Amino acid sequence: MDITIHTSVLPHDDPDASLAFYRDTLGFEVRSDVGTGRMRWITVGPAGSPGTSILLAPPAADPGITEDERRTVVEMMAKGTYGWILLATKDLDGTFERLQAGDADVIQEPTEQPYGVRDCAFRDPAGNQIRIQELR
Repeated sequence: MDITIHTSVLPHDDPDASLAFYRDTLGFEVRSDVGTGRMRWITVGPAGSPGTSILLAPPAADPGITEDERRTVVEMMAKGTYGWILLATKDLDGTFERLQAGDADVIQEPTEQPYGVRDCAFRDPAGNQIRIQELR
């Protein structure tokens, strides 16, 4: 089998804030931006890696989700427990400094973890946890 990860999905509750964060703070390319208002689907990804993307999507746009499920998703997003993703960089300290200077919501400074990785963590404007591991 030849399978790759093409796109992962993270929710947003403010498409403009999410777009600014992923484009301006993380430096990702905007691949597409469709829809209007809060019903926008924005695809971003790292420059030079056109085959890997993150789709920033309205959290409960699926018509199969009940109102109770919508409320649960919104509550989990507000707590920062709904969406998360792991990214990687060769320059963890430089990346952390750039994010901190961009007013990212830092939740963990670069740390050597007992399970063998060095990483940091922050939240995007929707509360999604973004962990960045150092490539060694």
